[in-house]
Amino acid sequence: MPKISSIDVCTASVPLDRATSFSNRSVAVRHYGLVKVRSDDGVQGIGFCYIGSSAGRIFDEAVAALLAPVVLGRDSYDIEGIWSSMYQESLLQGRAGVVMRAISAIDTALWDLNARTNRLPLHRYLGAALPESVPAYASGGYYLDGKTDAVLADEMRHYVELGFRAVKMKTGRFSPKEEASRVRAAREAVGKDVDLMLDCNNAWLDLTEALRYVRRFEEFEPYFIEEPFGPDDIENHARLARGTQVPIATAEIGYGRWYHKALLDCGGASILQTDAAVCGGITEWKRIAATASSYGVVLCPHWFHDLHAPLVAATPNARYVELFPDDQVLNFRRLIDRQLEFKNGRVMLHQEPGLGFDFDEVQVGKYAQWQNVK
Repeated sequence: MPKISSIDVCTASVPLDRATSFSNRSVAVRHYGLVKVRSDDGVQGIGFCYIGSSAGRIFDEAVAALLAPVVLGRDSYDIEGIWSSMYQESLLQGRAGVVMRAISAIDTALWDLNARTNRLPLHRYLGAALPESVPAYASGGYYLDGKTDAVLADEMRHYVELGFRAVKMKTGRFSPKEEASRVRAAREAVGKDVDLMLDCNNAWLDLTEALRYVRRFEEFEPYFIEEPFGPDDIENHARLARGTQVPIATAEIGYGRWYHKALLDCGGASILQTDAAVCGGITEWKRIAATASSYGVVLCPHWFHDLHAPLVAATPNARYVELFPDDQVLNFRRLIDRQLEFKNGRVMLHQEPGLGFDFDEVQVGKYAQWQNVK
């Protein structure tokens, strides 16, 4: 059986071409944690995650000093055992945040390595429900200086012209009246038959404030309202779900199956946006998806379509992947050597072994330096 012989780790700090804003913050640079896990058979798997806009080197330390010692030398097929060892080792430092994202990256790399060892694309190695392609929605509608409702409408209309049958925009930054105007412009631009999703990015602090917005949005029939409150404010998610006909989507920065079960138990979400690069990797994502199925809840995982497309393809209760049509916001795509193709509202799955792509070492070298751990 293949043994894990080495791990490479780095943090790539990739500036955005233009600072971009959400409901309550702006971003000018993104830090991505990257790992490569190699077996003694000479096969390599890759994993990655987003780790914010500063202090990315915490990721390097978590991988090299905390997690690598319990991973090196293990059988690469010992996925459950390795996950448990990493989680147990990091109880005092992690369970959330960068350490759990480091676990996620290593776990993803192990699944990629094992699929490559078996010469199967990841979605087939996991057990495909959709063998060729998965539905996608275009993610955009960010706040930029000077961006009017008309410009927003043109952006949303352009995504539909590209073939998307679902689109997402940001909301929550301006007053309820101004935000309703933005949503109206988007809905009129895309038409009634396109799913329109609204992303708040934790915009609101209380139920009264949230309802002032959401009740104005109801006439435009959003597919969901995303992250209305902070991620740990589970009760207000549930209260809002009871107070509106708009489905609630959240959990993109939810960690572990226990958080997700608490969210499901109180009815805080009808759509989970669980991110495999955040929640604990592919291993934990699969557990969460299976639990959600028991509650009749679907998954539309948060960004990183390169990772989530094969997971959606292998998960019957998953609906959409989130696709960014360019690299202005999710500039991770600059770090990999092959992009997923989009056609007629769907992402075409890689049919090569594993994830189907590798890091572009020339590009990675512009932003980071690898550290090798043996």
